[in-house]
Amino acid sequence: MPTQRHPSLLGANWRPQLLNHNMRPLAMPSGSMPSISKRVIASYLLDWFIIMQVPPNTSLSRNNAIAAVGAGLWRVTPYHRPFTLTDPSISFPYTHETISTAVLFVVSVVAPLIIILVITFIVPLRDPTLNTLTRKSLVWRRKLWEWHTAWLGLCLSLALSLFFVQAMKNLFGRPRPDLLSRCDPDWENQANYAIGGFPQVLNGFYLVSSAICRQTDKARLDDGFSSFPSGHATYSWAGMSYLALFLSAKFGFSIPYLPMTSSSSSSSTAKPSATAAPSTTNGRTQQQHHPLTSPSPPPPSPRSATAAPPLLLLLLPLIPICVAIYITATRFHDFRHHPADIIFGALLGLGLSLFTFRLYHLPVRRGGGASWRARSVQGAFGLGREEEERKKSDDDFVGAGGDVEMGNLDREGRNGKADEGASSSLGASR
Repeated sequence: MPTQRHPSLLGANWRPQLLNHNMRPLAMPSGSMPSISKRVIASYLLDWFIIMQVPPNTSLSRNNAIAAVGAGLWRVTPYHRPFTLTDPSISFPYTHETISTAVLFVVSVVAPLIIILVITFIVPLRDPTLNTLTRKSLVWRRKLWEWHTAWLGLCLSLALSLFFVQAMKNLFGRPRPDLLSRCDPDWENQANYAIGGFPQVLNGFYLVSSAICRQTDKARLDDGFSSFPSGHATYSWAGMSYLALFLSAKFGFSIPYLPMTSSSSSSSTAKPSATAAPSTTNGRTQQQHHPLTSPSPPPPSPRSATAAPPLLLLLLPLIPICVAIYITATRFHDFRHHPADIIFGALLGLGLSLFTFRLYHLPVRRGGGASWRARSVQGAFGLGREEEERKKSDDDFVGAGGDVEMGNLDREGRNGKADEGASSSLGASR
């Protein structure tokens, strides 16, 4: 009886599906449908608990952190780095934000969550092991799993962005380009607030503390020392880059590439020549050919390996990237950040999105838009047992239905030996 394999959502708990002689799936007894262990479910609930430790705050201010490490950061006033009143880089006016924090939250968090949800359940799975005979219940369970992992990776990317950004803002305390407009300093008495500088050499060059500021709004003044890194740049790139990777994986968009090949390995494993050694008869060289062999075909051209994807697919990941670039640019012309703050924030968000996407998904080029399988029961809360469970799942398959395939392999082996015997006897008779 032939068997059909299905991709596992449950780690080592999957079993093959048996088919009858008409290639129809046999009815499995009740209770044979694999189910996720409570231990595995608890491990993923713990993951969500750790991620959602970020206190909900639509303002995305410094009162955000992840888990217990960041719990103390959002209670600390950011460091106020000393500055000089003659610094032109912090003398820009205080203006209205083009992209508010509420809009940033909708674009970087809400929109990717909704798009991922819709794409997951609308776009068919690009898995060669799934076909028209696959149960709909298994397909829907697979889609639910893809939805769970996609949201888990996105939320982890955003949560890590919140943690690193708010921690660094508080630690570095770099003044924003519009600090002097926020500060409203006491210009006539700057010598009373001086903590450094060279007023004897440079007339009026004092390094002063934030105590010189007459700003009564403490929140606005504290925010003036939160320039590095750019939170808008980090959050937008963390959400939009993750969405771009997800769309590329689901729709199969990737840059064509050639797999690495080794000439030495191919030459060492090359088949023997199809022609026999030449013989000399009456001074003439004659080439002797084996009666059952023929010259090997030429290797295929490298250019036939793949083709460039249609440009229509390029628009899918390009739109989120353009949105992230626009949000990042607004922070520069709104005088909220220095160029280094924006560049570092964008790279930080991009790196975190790449990390969290690969943590839960296969590579875009070779993964078919799928995510990694669930953890095993033994490896739910620890490491080092996943390989064991993977081998165990292979052994379970052979025990459950693999004997049919082993029988097919035995028959193929006997047929192959019979063909070899026939070929050798025919060569001897000739």
